[in-house]
Amino acid sequence: MNRYDFDNRVAVVTGGGQGIGREVAERILAGGGKVSIWDRDAALLEKTVAELGADVAEGRVVDIGDLASVESATRATIAAQGRIDILINNAAIVGPNMPTWEYPPEAFIDVVHVGLTGTFHCCRSVVPHMIERNYGRIVNLSSIAGKEGNPNAVAYSATKAAVLALTKSLGKELAGKDISVNAVTPAIAKTAGAMGQSPEHIAYILAKIPRGRMLELSEAASMICFLASEENSFTTGATFDLSGGRATY
Repeated sequence: MNRYDFDNRVAVVTGGGQGIGREVAERILAGGGKVSIWDRDAALLEKTVAELGADVAEGRVVDIGDLASVESATRATIAAQGRIDILINNAAIVGPNMPTWEYPPEAFIDVVHVGLTGTFHCCRSVVPHMIERNYGRIVNLSSIAGKEGNPNAVAYSATKAAVLALTKSLGKELAGKDISVNAVTPAIAKTAGAMGQSPEHIAYILAKIPRGRMLELSEAASMICFLASEENSFTTGATFDLSGGRATY
């Protein structure tokens, strides 16, 4: 496993209580950094922080869909840690699997509220601090569904496509500073959200991966952590493929 240098760096990882977010948090800690995990599951947060070590990890109960909650967490994290160098926008919900014309409007709103509006809230709140310090690394988790669109997953596909556009827009706005904004497009991995989908849908998207298997959490964390490192000093507004060969562009 490659070690990325995160000495004296502070990272915010949304939805970091489990799955890819937790794997990223562990890799950042292994590189000498500190993490603030933002999640809305208080019990999961407490368990995760205890396992990672309260001396290097903190947990904050945050509803990223609520701007006031995000702004409060941003202020509290800066007060406690001194700064925020890295923002990993990982939190999302998948939603049900059904045709667009049968998709519940309230479920569509929920998926967009967390995955897109929440990502916007976090960027809006943290970026001014990064601008002030002229340093930052932002990694937004999109999905291969955002590139190609998965049938029976209209809200998730639309949300993840919008995250790519948000990344490109913000990346261009910040390109004159030492702040990078990039996105990754994972295929299905064994996360709670992904595995909560219907067996038929899981089989369908797995069959489309030329590698013939799911993405490993460690594989996702490796790419994300490079993009979050100081070494990633040139590329911004870009999308990095984690689809096992499925992506067509």
